Amino acid sequence: MNFKHTLLPMAGVIMLATSTSTAFAEDKSLVDQQVDALVQSHKVVNIDGTGRLSDADVDSLRQKISMFYYDQFRHFSDPAAPYFLFMSKDAQLAMGIGGCVRLRGYYDWGGAIPASGFAPYLIPMTPDPSNMRQLGTTPAGSTLYFRVLGRNKKLGDYQLYIEANFNGYQGRDFHLKKAYAMINDFTIGYANSTFSDPSAIAPTVDAQGPNNKISPTSLLVRYMPTFKQRWTVAVSVETPSPAPGVDGESTGKVSNWMPDFAAFGQYQWAPGQHVRLAGIVRTLSYRDLIAQRNHNRVGWGLQLSSVAHPVAPLTTYATVCYGHGYQSMCGDMQIGNYDLVASPEAGVLYAPAMAGWSLGVQYNIRPNLFVSVSASESRYLPAKPVGPDEYKYGLFGDVNVFWNLTPRMQVGAEFDLGMRHNYSGEHRWARRVGLMAQFSF
Repeated sequence: MNFKHTLLPMAGVIMLATSTSTAFAEDKSLVDQQVDALVQSHKVVNIDGTGRLSDADVDSLRQKISMFYYDQFRHFSDPAAPYFLFMSKDAQLAMGIGGCVRLRGYYDWGGAIPASGFAPYLIPMTPDPSNMRQLGTTPAGSTLYFRVLGRNKKLGDYQLYIEANFNGYQGRDFHLKKAYAMINDFTIGYANSTFSDPSAIAPTVDAQGPNNKISPTSLLVRYMPTFKQRWTVAVSVETPSPAPGVDGESTGKVSNWMPDFAAFGQYQWAPGQHVRLAGIVRTLSYRDLIAQRNHNRVGWGLQLSSVAHPVAPLTTYATVCYGHGYQSMCGDMQIGNYDLVASPEAGVLYAPAMAGWSLGVQYNIRPNLFVSVSASESRYLPAKPVGPDEYKYGLFGDVNVFWNLTPRMQVGAEFDLGMRHNYSGEHRWARRVGLMAQFSF
């Protein structure tokens, strides 16, 4: 599949979804109806235990909870808002502790991928006969978090959020995932990169998701105002985490000294529906150990993305990305060190290109029951010769079904299909079926 022939059709699909959804913006989608059910499921408790909260106070809090589900950086797999919310007597502060228990099981055959996440990059080109099939389970993705919603006369609206996941060693170590504060239009802390658009990623049972998925998290300062309810812009300064392909003999690492700069412009015609163009610029440094000199290369990336509800039962997801030296932020390629790679000249590194796309369609049979299909590609585009066993591109596809038995109990099943293709022309397919059960509180 030639990426050059994919880019324009992908952009056309995104624009078509935008125009179609704008025409149907007045119709509430089945996804929105499911969000309404979640919002109504929350219990609001007066923190001092006296009296009953007024209907106006409860409505105000539920409006803030609804904004939680339509967060610009919320992914389908993120946990629901806390079931119990405690509100202060003056209704200026609400606090909740929540989380989810998430259990996944999967089965590979015909050559197992050596990871719980289904990544085409990891497909073994010469499968081990002793590892042709594999049954695996993991509690990775189980989450605990703490959220505070408040209003101050001087500061205005603010939020505090801390989230930690069991996704470390063997999916059981407790790792910090997010920790940030939001004060009006500013975000400060450890949060999703401004370059990412998690809500435009199709839902999957598998934790890895589309193989072009851009989902980095970093310490950042972001300014994100909205104008006339339709236009949102964002700019941020972010802590870099580059992955240069140094060999320790002719090239070596250099300490990070310049932050990443990211921005996006977005048009939204209804809550949870938008089209966005995001970009990032990075300084990628390395040391030439032969000449004993430090060098800096410029890395950059662009992503066009959209999520839309063309008609009430249907949700479309689309992303297309391209750039140089941003591979450590993107799907399959972040498994290796591809931000900077070696050129034929000893001691010299350059920033290669990488491109990717994904498309997904979700059909809600009912507000709490849907099926979805998605496909994606990640393609490595070096400017210099590479070895025949180097990754050239990967393909990923899935079909799944999700059912919310209650607003806070969800099960899902999925079939995954992936392919790794090397520069030699050698390629291999992999298959997986997965199951998931999730309980939120």
